[in-house]
Amino acid sequence: MADSDVLTFPPVDIAPDEQLVHAVREVPLVRDARRIAEWVGARCAASPRGVCEVTEQGLPHPAEAEAVVAELGLEAGRLRLLWVVAVNGRLVEVTRQGARPGPGVPDPMEFWDGVVMDVLDRTEEGLTGSAVIDEHLTEILATIYSVREGMPLAALAGGILQAHEVGCEARPADLRRLRMTLPGELAAAMALLEYCGLIELTGELVRLTQPGVWAVRRDLLREGHDAPSLGEVAALAELGAADLIDAMLTGRASASAATLWLERRVPEDAARELIKIAASGNAAQRGTAGTVLEELGPEAAQAVREALDEPMMWRYAAAWLGVRDLEAPALGEGDGAWVAVDTLAALLYIGAPVDSVAHFDLLGEDLLTLVPEMGRADHPDALAVLEMLGRHHPDPLIAKTARKTAMKVRSRP
Repeated sequence: MADSDVLTFPPVDIAPDEQLVHAVREVPLVRDARRIAEWVGARCAASPRGVCEVTEQGLPHPAEAEAVVAELGLEAGRLRLLWVVAVNGRLVEVTRQGARPGPGVPDPMEFWDGVVMDVLDRTEEGLTGSAVIDEHLTEILATIYSVREGMPLAALAGGILQAHEVGCEARPADLRRLRMTLPGELAAAMALLEYCGLIELTGELVRLTQPGVWAVRRDLLREGHDAPSLGEVAALAELGAADLIDAMLTGRASASAATLWLERRVPEDAARELIKIAASGNAAQRGTAGTVLEELGPEAAQAVREALDEPMMWRYAAAWLGVRDLEAPALGEGDGAWVAVDTLAALLYIGAPVDSVAHFDLLGEDLLTLVPEMGRADHPDALAVLEMLGRHHPDPLIAKTARKTAMKVRSRP
């Protein structure tokens, strides 16, 4: 997954393991899957072959399916999902001879993770009865995950319509039909997700259950997204600016931790801490501190204005003020080249794989015109950056220009 594809989610409070395990056991889908396993055990005991008959696909034989639905009072439309959960969760074991009780999964939360994956995997075959909701289900769960206090169903429906219009390029006629049918489809889908233990409904608000939060977070992490727990970021939020920047550079802290760090500080004080690190540190520290600084608004302006006196920081301070329509000195072409050097120099300090095209895309198409100016920039890392570009940039023209510029820099008195 490219860095640009990584999403950042607000930190969530994860319930204690004991509480989660208890909640998982009470999930209707899990209870019914266990009931099916018990039914299979009783059926096996009464069968001359010691197993329940299954089809070639490993599903219950029609006669068995009819019996289990009737005897356990299940919804026939949910039997296939229940069977998949029971088999994949090793509650039921399917062999060539038939089905029999399985050993189960020892870790309850690993079992639950598998249950949720089975639920989400069913969207390709049709899980909720709505093709549109199935198509956007992971996005829907991620959206609910990001709103702690609960999300109105009307807002959720609006988000689904927008996602379908933009992501699927739906035609106006399709959207008009969907606006008519979506409320009913969404109500049915929410009822199923409630049965699956992922969500809970309170009036017109929908939120994730505690096991739902745990499972969706696990899925987001598996996809490479930034989805920290509240406990993780709370400890990081107590760090000083230097330690926070170090933790971010080494991957121990995420953007979410930085947000909480800012929330717990007076904006001007936070800005001064960050500027101190940026002004005295290397390019990687400066870039990371600048990223955090960007989250602050005009209330930090006085502290940023003081940074105009810092040789390594004044250009960033000027840009920060200008973006917020505050009085700031103008930046010239030479300043743009200096910032370009500083941006690329960060790669040298974090040990990034400089043979990756993606890393050089930081400056887009402007890089070729910036390279000669970079040679004239009064930046301590200018030569090192030019040498890096000359050796590793995949565009032969940019690499050649960087080598020529580096030669000129080295030949200066």
